[in-house]
Amino acid sequence: MKAHFSKIGFILAAAGSAIGLGNIWKFPYIAGEYGGGAFVLAYIVAVVLIGIPLLIGEMAIGAIAKKDPLGSYEALAFKFPRVWRNAGFSMLTGLVILSFYSIVIGWILYYIFLTLSSLPSTVEEAKAVFETMLLTDIKTQLLFHTVSMALTVYIVLLGVEKGIERANVILLPLLFAILFFLFFYSMSFDSFALATNFMFTPNFESLTPKALLVAVGHAFFTLSLGMATMLTYASYTDKETNYVKSAVIVSVMEIFVAIFVGITLFAFLINFGFETKQGPGLVFVTMPALFYNFGFFGNILALLFFIALTFASITSAISILEPTTAYLIGQKGWSRKKSVTIFGAIVWAVGIFLLLSNTTEYSKLLSFGSKSLFDWFDFVSSAILLIIGGLATALFIGFGMDKNFLKTHLTTHISSFTFELWYICVKYFIPPILIALMIYMFRS
Repeated sequence: MKAHFSKIGFILAAAGSAIGLGNIWKFPYIAGEYGGGAFVLAYIVAVVLIGIPLLIGEMAIGAIAKKDPLGSYEALAFKFPRVWRNAGFSMLTGLVILSFYSIVIGWILYYIFLTLSSLPSTVEEAKAVFETMLLTDIKTQLLFHTVSMALTVYIVLLGVEKGIERANVILLPLLFAILFFLFFYSMSFDSFALATNFMFTPNFESLTPKALLVAVGHAFFTLSLGMATMLTYASYTDKETNYVKSAVIVSVMEIFVAIFVGITLFAFLINFGFETKQGPGLVFVTMPALFYNFGFFGNILALLFFIALTFASITSAISILEPTTAYLIGQKGWSRKKSVTIFGAIVWAVGIFLLLSNTTEYSKLLSFGSKSLFDWFDFVSSAILLIIGGLATALFIGFGMDKNFLKTHLTTHISSFTFELWYICVKYFIPPILIALMIYMFRS
């Protein structure tokens, strides 16, 4: 009997996949870079017009077929099934992402230990701490990269109900509890009103074409689209699960967390006179120095902050490894233990080379052109592979599936009129947007 999620388990698992470093780390700093409220508005529109329709589509494929990624596309194609099944290889994008995502999780785990001792007192000192770890401390990075992969593999090894669902049922509420605490604490600052104003007052002069495309790309990334994760999770649902409703709930939760965290961090930044345009160093450089201002209580706040990051990133990491596991079990007949162990080891080994490519000692050997191997994996996955995966899903729904067959299944959850709007959006609106986004990424 195929393993399956409970109704609440599916929503939490999907939310755990979507709510990750993209919301807590990346969203605040790119919102700061692109003018706050204007970017937030563009991001919400991107989630509503592109993210939710594509998320519904990916979930529908998995929920209807009840197979692994390749098997799902092949089973639902009304013609050329052997061609369309190749769309399922988007699951490999997850392994590319996980190979460097695990390293970042390792950095977070390292910072948990850092908060237990002492925090850097200035941004300059915090930058020196981070760069020392990144450029020279290979052993520390290797240790925590190994720990992060071991945690991910262990949870996926336990299976759908006992591993993935249970992890999300435990970690997601804890994540929200920590974020709520930090949010309500930030409300005690005079800067809270300024932070809220920054996040909700649009400055349309900042809404450049680049900002719009970044908003689309970020919505795409944070919803875990284009790598068969949501398809695989939906394949574990029962017939009573309303995956359309689940897609909307997950998207709303994802938007809520992104804005929620953004207000919290900006309230902290503004209160202590830090710039809102902090860039990627916001989490590992600016925030540790900021927490120093609270004295011993700052260590507690920093500890909670990095624990929250760990919970968010681990729930995303396990979702990335599951599609390949499902494929090997469904198509090759491998056991879960063999599938997870072998591919977990491969991702871990690849991650070592990416880790070394950032270091002073090996950067020249493991860099190509202007980018390190780590940066290339990041760029190729976000600018090419994820977009191709999402494009394949949209094209499959529009041209690879029988529309009436799809309508029969979806109209048990939505009206015929809503289905037609959704179908037009996925078939005609989303593909050109994704192609334009990919072209822009190449040219920039």
